[in-house]
Amino acid sequence: MEKTLAIIKPNAIANAEEIEKMIIKDGFTIVQRRRVLLSKEQTMEFYAEHRDKPFFSDLINFMTSGPVLAMVLSKDRAVRAWRRLLGPTSVAAAIKKHPDSIRARFGSSDTENAAHGSDSAESAEREIRFFFPDVTLYPILSGMEARDFVDDYVSETLVRGLTELCKTKPADPVSWLAEWLLNNNPYQPVQGVH
Repeated sequence: MEKTLAIIKPNAIANAEEIEKMIIKDGFTIVQRRRVLLSKEQTMEFYAEHRDKPFFSDLINFMTSGPVLAMVLSKDRAVRAWRRLLGPTSVAAAIKKHPDSIRARFGSSDTENAAHGSDSAESAEREIRFFFPDVTLYPILSGMEARDFVDDYVSETLVRGLTELCKTKPADPVSWLAEWLLNNNPYQPVQGVH
């Protein structure tokens, strides 16, 4: 599973709920979301690659004109899938070629084109870290990889914990098991070892 960054821009923030429904309907998982009012400095840092382009000043003014909704989206080939759902950068082209796309439906101009999407996996990683510095970007395991991970790293400890839970029969089994797992995690760092 790949992750990408999506930004609902100020002119489309009122339609964020509808856009999120489109995102989910298209098979994405919204991993994280954050509504933020960007400062001029933050916006200039985020769009630094466009600094020498004639639209840079308008873009900065627009992106700081109101709140944005930043989201981490996850899906197989997420970068490409999100850009397809967005439609062309040009709103006129989006309306003509992809009338059901986000930009066709909610964009007002090429600068105010409703939403942003990372253009590559490398850009997605950098852009996600900009808005979500603590997010885990490693791929989400599924299928056999997930089963192998559980078999190799989780099952033995979990079976021991569940066995102890059955023997102990605590009043709050969920909290008890959570505490037991924290105290019996075989992968905890060892204090004092260099």
